[in-house]
Amino acid sequence: MDKLTPQAIAEFRETIYAHYRGSGRVFPWRDTRDPYSILVSEIMLQQTQTDRVIPKYLDWLTRFPTVTSLAEAPFQDVMERWIGLGYNRRARYLQEACKKITEDYNGQFPREANELEKLPGIGKYTSAAVSTFAFGIPNVFIETNIRAVYIFFFRETETEVHDADLLKLIEESMDRDDPRAWYYALMDYGSILKKTVVNPNRKSRHYTKQSPFAGSLREARGAIIRQLGKKKQATLATIAETEGLPYDRLSKAAESLKAEGLVAEADGLYTIS
Repeated sequence: MDKLTPQAIAEFRETIYAHYRGSGRVFPWRDTRDPYSILVSEIMLQQTQTDRVIPKYLDWLTRFPTVTSLAEAPFQDVMERWIGLGYNRRARYLQEACKKITEDYNGQFPREANELEKLPGIGKYTSAAVSTFAFGIPNVFIETNIRAVYIFFFRETETEVHDADLLKLIEESMDRDDPRAWYYALMDYGSILKKTVVNPNRKSRHYTKQSPFAGSLREARGAIIRQLGKKKQATLATIAETEGLPYDRLSKAAESLKAEGLVAEADGLYTIS
């Protein structure tokens, strides 16, 4: 597609903002500019639906209200608060990122995306999002709802749409005066869009369907973390009986959790590291 005209950009922005003014979503992380709170929300929202994140987010900030409190917390406490969100390595990354901020940045968050990206487990999207939502810096980034919006408006007749092409459109059409509100508006429009039309992201070359949870290694990993959060320590045999899962799948899951430093094992007894 050719470069967007000023008129096309103005009409596009008005459509997105009109929806936002009338139907914008309300989330607790949108009421703060604290970079720590925003980082927590962004990490939790990866692969997890917002309705599950909200109570966890509020509970998390009650227990770990600052970057320092999380950095200094025992990992057992961290995992206990994380249980229920899934993809448990995110909890480790979040704490490690906070440790680095405490140790290397005197507890002060870097403002720029390229500095935030140096933190453990923080990728291009998360670093750019935190920089924009906390500090108002007009970074160019994309996630699933934003992708849906740009494909729907500008690439509807195409297939195998590459994010690189969409990022150019995002940069062209961005509201640099208020990038924070603009990205929230885009995300909200994309969220409703995917409920009212065939998901535009299916036309993206980056689109993949998530594998079924039941019967997966993810299910077994989650079961181990859940039981260790409740019992502090347990054998795989006990977890298998309690959760009703095959021992061999739990064993493979336990090995992966050990390799990532999320659990420890001594004489067949497992604990959260």
